[in-house]
Amino acid sequence: MPVTTKLSQDALEQTRQTAHPLCIVCGQANGNGLGLRFLRRDAGGVEATFECDPRFQGYEGMLHGGIISCLLDGAMTNCLFAHGIVAVTAEMKVRFTQPVEVGATLVAQAHITRSQAPLHLVEAQIVQDGQVKAKATGKFMERPPS
Repeated sequence: MPVTTKLSQDALEQTRQTAHPLCIVCGQANGNGLGLRFLRRDAGGVEATFECDPRFQGYEGMLHGGIISCLLDGAMTNCLFAHGIVAVTAEMKVRFTQPVEVGATLVAQAHITRSQAPLHLVEAQIVQDGQVKAKATGKFMERPPS
């Protein structure tokens, strides 16, 4: 099992709290959000678990594609936070490979594939029951300091 490194986890938490406190996916200050807590993993990636509650379904028994896309985008953004990078999604491509079942837990994972400031390329995936159910690639542009 991958290990969490304290220094990078602290950077992730601080960056998320400062730059993203009300995010619908990971904002801890958003009482209506999904409340995911991403953890930094070895090799610079992140992951979070999510309980696929039936209230988030699209077709019967299947997690809505919009929720899946939100989870993938949130994973990629939090991966950048773990590296101290604050960036916005410029482009995202999602591929749904299998239905994500409601009533089960999934894992959202992400890692950076290339960084050349101000542009960052990130990949993410949704894994459920040991199978990759959806994948995404994203281009992120650094946000100018406010």
